Amino acid sequence: MHARGQFEVDVAPRLPGNPPGGASELARLSLDKRFRGDLEGVSHGEMLAFGGGAQKDGAYVAMECVTGTLGGREGSFVLAHRSLLRDGVPEDWSVTVAPGSGTGALAGIEGGMKIRIENGRHEYEFDYLLPR
Repeated sequence: MHARGQFEVDVAPRLPGNPPGGASELARLSLDKRFRGDLEGVSHGEMLAFGGGAQKDGAYVAMECVTGTLGGREGSFVLAHRSLLRDGVPEDWSVTVAPGSGTGALAGIEGGMKIRIENGRHEYEFDYLLPR
């Protein structure tokens, strides 16, 4: 199955939970999203990132829990993110449903999402499978 649409995201810095984390050059951020389109819902998550700002190279990993309606089914699932950034361009960008994370009518969901950012607008394309 295929879903597409847009989302807004609020990213906010989080304070490191321990002194070694604060000394690392890593940024810990919270994520809050609102999905529109074939996926209607919200998500909340955490990101750990290196780079950004004036630096054009870096990487990030993130986990977010999405709650909403997808293909007429309500529930939640977790997305796991990973990406590298070279000269300001994402590469090897992976956003995958965490196995076993689906709940409600989305139990058993599998799949992956592609994210496109153009002129500040965030769009997603989500290829997924659901059991019958």
